[in-house]
Amino acid sequence: MSEVHSGSCFCGAVSIEVTGAPEAMGYCHCESCRSWSAGPVNAFTLWKPANVRITRGSDLIGRFNKSGNSDRQYCTRCGGHLLTEHPALGLTDVFAATIPGVAFAPAVHVNYAEAVLRIRDGLPKLRDFPAELGGSGQAVPE
Repeated sequence: MSEVHSGSCFCGAVSIEVTGAPEAMGYCHCESCRSWSAGPVNAFTLWKPANVRITRGSDLIGRFNKSGNSDRQYCTRCGGHLLTEHPALGLTDVFAATIPGVAFAPAVHVNYAEAVLRIRDGLPKLRDFPAELGGSGQAVPE
C-alpha cells in the first residue's frame, strides 16, 4: 500500500494529497524560485502528476506562469503556495512546506550557479539541472 500525505495552503482552504514517494527532493537556487518563494532557496519535492491530487478548494486555486515552463499554483484566499506543474519535465513540484508529513530528504541542489546563499551540506551542487532533465548536469564547487 502506498503512503498518502496531506497538506494545505496557509489558511487551510485548499487541501492537497500526495501518494507514494517523490521522484526527487532537493533545493532550487534559481532567481525565479527565489522570487516566488520569497526566500534565498526553495525546497522542492517532485512527484509524478498522477500522484498529486487537490482534495478540497480547487475553485480557490490561482495560477501564474511567467516563463511558460512552470505553472505555479496558489490559494486565492490566502496567497499560500501549493505546487508548480512542470509539463515539459512530466513532474509536479509540491513545495516541501506544503506537505509536512513527508520526511524531507534532499539529494541535490539545482541551479547553484545562481545561488545567493551558499550551503555547505555535502550534497551535489549542479550548475543548472541534471542532464536527464535537459540541463548540463555539470557539478560546481560547494
